[in-house]
Amino acid sequence: MIDVNKYAVKCFQDEAEAILDLIPQLNDDFSKAVELIYGCKGRFIITGVGKSGHIGAKIAATLASTGTPSFFVNPLDAFHGDLGMFTSNDVVMAISNSGNTDELLRFIPLLQERNIPIIGMTGNSDSLLAQYSTCHLSIKVKREADPLNLAPTSSTTATLAMGDALACALIEVRHFRPEDFAQFHPGGSLGKRLLTRVKDAMVSTNLPIVTLEQKISETIIEISKTKQGIAVAIDNGKIAGVVTDGDVRRAMQSKQDVFFDLKVKEVMSINPKVINENAKLSEAEKMMRKHNIHSLIVVNDVNDFVGIIDAFSCM
Repeated sequence: MIDVNKYAVKCFQDEAEAILDLIPQLNDDFSKAVELIYGCKGRFIITGVGKSGHIGAKIAATLASTGTPSFFVNPLDAFHGDLGMFTSNDVVMAISNSGNTDELLRFIPLLQERNIPIIGMTGNSDSLLAQYSTCHLSIKVKREADPLNLAPTSSTTATLAMGDALACALIEVRHFRPEDFAQFHPGGSLGKRLLTRVKDAMVSTNLPIVTLEQKISETIIEISKTKQGIAVAIDNGKIAGVVTDGDVRRAMQSKQDVFFDLKVKEVMSINPKVINENAKLSEAEKMMRKHNIHSLIVVNDVNDFVGIIDAFSCM
């Protein structure tokens, strides 16, 4: 049987080389492109035909989710009414590996009439698209990764990488934060962690509460009430400590003979980690990871015990 893995390795190597070859091609036009996009008062519109169009749509989606209002327009649709979406406040990025795609070239004069800046992304710096662009981003590759040197492989990978480079640069320029990213991804796990508050995910009913004088045998029953593996010791209405599964195991190993006569105050851990109910889930996750624990005690603004949040709820 043919060892097809070697062809995969060769493809990875060729496409990785194509991306690295973009580095020496970077010039002041990249900075100018970032400046045009950042200063755009309208929308950033990406256009392209065929495989370049598919990559352009992905670049537009990446930019839109990282703070740059953008969308993709097929140049063929622009000739049939979609040109009405363009305004003089917009910036357009046209993608073509050859730089001489007929549909794009017929589209360029329409943009120039409206004084719309054009960022050309091509593999041919001498192409008509490169010449008519306000700034040009070179995505030239030595060859395609496919054995026939015909299918868009290395060239589309390079195009995608250049689009990602624009997105990364704009993230830095905009001081875009994880919280901003979550605003555009409220349905994902990241959005949940960054936007949801602890009180929205914590266990707040049937809480495992024990007293300092309560026996460990009774405490084990309380711990079993919830899946958090923890009971909270309350003294005079305030949190005095916690008893965890680990505390119970350690006490059982060290004091086997008198284990069931032990009281909560003799087993509990004092100064448990607490978090305010209005904190974000991301803060709870960070605290649990830092202290290598799986649960946090939740308190309100006056430090009353109001719930328990575990690592699973933060996922």
